[in-house]
Amino acid sequence: MKRDLIMGLPLDTPKEFITEFKDANIYNSSCSHEARVYFIDTGNGFYLKSAEKGSLEREAQMTDYFFGKGLSPRMLSYISRDRDWILTERVKGEDCTDFEYLSNPKRLAKLMGERLRALHSMDCGDCPIQDRVSEYISLAERNYSTGNYDKSSFPDSFGYKSAEEAYKVLSEGKHLLKNDALIHGDYCLPNMILDNWRFSSFIDVGNGGKGDRHIDLFWGSWTLWFNLKTSEYKNTFLDAYGRDAINEDILKIIAAAEVFG
Repeated sequence: MKRDLIMGLPLDTPKEFITEFKDANIYNSSCSHEARVYFIDTGNGFYLKSAEKGSLEREAQMTDYFFGKGLSPRMLSYISRDRDWILTERVKGEDCTDFEYLSNPKRLAKLMGERLRALHSMDCGDCPIQDRVSEYISLAERNYSTGNYDKSSFPDSFGYKSAEEAYKVLSEGKHLLKNDALIHGDYCLPNMILDNWRFSSFIDVGNGGKGDRHIDLFWGSWTLWFNLKTSEYKNTFLDAYGRDAINEDILKIIAAAEVFG
């Protein structure tokens, strides 16, 4: 996990955080343009995440829910002012992009599949988000209507030759998507923490809720390709998850939705 020592928390940080952590070393741990993440090196450590106002409300809700199931770090504070801020405790371990894990890709892919099946097998009748599928489809349809056809993350667009072709697949198959599992929503290597190959925590669960398991299966396959620069371990991942619960046709529908961002 990236950690670059900086002079301190930025000036727009809520005063209560600046006061509480005034003597701590602060590290920039951001890995995206949408959010800023700071590691606060005091005690057992903390992470402070900031993004646009209102954008972290769902993540705060789902982090609290996942924590209750032993799946995420404890959230200590959520503040929404000019920006949103979430403070969480650090959990022991490193994310799955650490060299220790990337250097053993077959073991990593197998573990990713097994942990995902365990997540999807959990009861989620009390989940605060009960219909991720409707939100997921609505976002793809809205992005299609505004011309958002994303080839940057998916260079070959999964074989779809145009936005229209992908949208046709989505439109004709979207009824097959079911709210059938507790999903992470962004099941990528940086979002799972391991401690010496033992599961420690999920992070960045703002897209989680009760949704279609194939969303996570899609992203699990994608992250192994993206981070390992090969598709060699996709089958290891899917086999470890269990082919009995995978519908390849639905994975193609998810791929069609994802090209719209």
